[in-house]
Amino acid sequence: MTTQAEKVNPFRAFRNRNYALFFAGQSTSQIGTWMQRTAVSWVIYSITHSASMLGLAVFAQQFPSFLFSLLGGIASDRYDRRKILLITQTASLIQSVLLAILTFTNHYMIWEIMALSVILGIVNAFDTPARQPMVHDLVSNKEDITNALALNSAMVNIARLVGPALSGIVLQSFGAHTCFILNAVSFLAVLASLLFLKLPPFIPPSTQKKVVAELSEGFGYLRQTPRIGAIILLMMCMAMFVFPYDTLTPVFAKTIFNGDARTFGYIASAVGFGAVTGSFFLAALKKSADLTNILLISIGVLGVGLIGFSQCTSFLTALPFAVIIGVASLTPATVSITIIQIEAAASMRGRVMSYVAMAYFGMLPLGSLLAGAASQQISAPWTMLLQGAISIITMVIFSRYLKQERMKKKEILETANIVTDKV
Repeated sequence: MTTQAEKVNPFRAFRNRNYALFFAGQSTSQIGTWMQRTAVSWVIYSITHSASMLGLAVFAQQFPSFLFSLLGGIASDRYDRRKILLITQTASLIQSVLLAILTFTNHYMIWEIMALSVILGIVNAFDTPARQPMVHDLVSNKEDITNALALNSAMVNIARLVGPALSGIVLQSFGAHTCFILNAVSFLAVLASLLFLKLPPFIPPSTQKKVVAELSEGFGYLRQTPRIGAIILLMMCMAMFVFPYDTLTPVFAKTIFNGDARTFGYIASAVGFGAVTGSFFLAALKKSADLTNILLISIGVLGVGLIGFSQCTSFLTALPFAVIIGVASLTPATVSITIIQIEAAASMRGRVMSYVAMAYFGMLPLGSLLAGAASQQISAPWTMLLQGAISIITMVIFSRYLKQERMKKKEILETANIVTDKV
C-alpha cells in the first residue's frame, strides 16, 4: 500500500531509472537552450534597437513549429520516439554550432540569424510531440506520471533561472558565440541519456493510415472530448495575447531600466526563480488536487504580476513582480499539458500533443509580432499592462466553461461506477 509520505514525495518519479536518465540529460540541455535564447534576443536588440525585430525573431523560430507540428504528431504516433529525438537533438546541436561560427567570425547579418531560427523551429515541430508523450514510456509506475510531468516543468524552470543569468555573464565577458558553443555541448548530454535508456523494442502500429486520414481522426477526437479542446483553445488565447510578454523584457532591461546584458539576464532569472518555486509546488501536489482551479488561478496571478511589472521604473522594484510572473507564467502550460496527457487516449496522445504545440507555437509568434508592434506604438509598459488585463479576462471567460465540463465528466464517471457496481 502506498504511504502518505510517498504520495506527497516531490521526487517519486526518479524511482524510474529511464526517467531519471532522461531528466539528467534534458536538464543540462535546457540550461544551454535558455543561454542561447537569451543571447539571440540580446544580439538582435543590440544591433537593431527594435522591439518589432525581437517579435520577428520569435516569429521566425516558432511559426515553423506551427506549420509542421501536426506532421510531428503523426510521426510521434507512428515511429520510435527515441530515434526521432536522436535526430532532432543532433539537428539542434548543428544549428547551435552554425550560430557560434557566424557570431565568432563577426560576419553575420540579421537574416542569417533569422534563417537559423527558422531551421530550429522546424526541428522543434518534430521534437516536442515526441518528447512530451515519451514520459509515459519512461515511467513504469503510471501513478508517477503527474509527478514526472511536474518535474519536467521544474527542470525547464530551473534552466530558465540558471541559463539567462549565465548567459548575461558570458555575453558580457566572452561574447554571444560562447553561449552558442555551450548550448551545442549541452546537447551531448541529451544524446548520451537517450542512448543509455533501456526500452522495450519499438512495435509500430499494425495499420498506418494516410496522413490526411490521421489528421481527420485527430480533429474528430477533439470534437468528442470538448474539455481537451477547450484547454487547447485557452492555450491559444494565452499564447497569442499574454505569453509574449518576454518579447518586451530586453526593452525594459535596456531602455526602461537603463541596464545591460546582465540586467536582462537577472530579470529572466528572477522569472525563472519564480517558475522553479511554482514547479516544485506542482510536483508536490497530491493526486486529488484540483488541477482546473490551479490552472485558472495561475492565469489570474500572471495577470496581476504583468500589471505590476509594467508600472515599475527601476530594476530593483521590478524583481518581485518578475518572480510573481515566474510563479504563474509556465504553470498554465504545465497544468494544461498534465490534464491533457492524463485524459487523452494513448493512441491519440502524440497527435493531441501536436495540436497543443500547434496552438502554442502558432499563436506565440503571432503574439510576439503583435506585442513588438504594440510596443513601438504605445510603449512597452502599456503593452505589458494590456497583456496582464487580458490574462485576467481570459481567466474569467474560461472559468465557468471548464468547471462545467469537469462536473459533466465527474457525473459520467459516477454513473459508470454505479452501473458497474450493480452488474
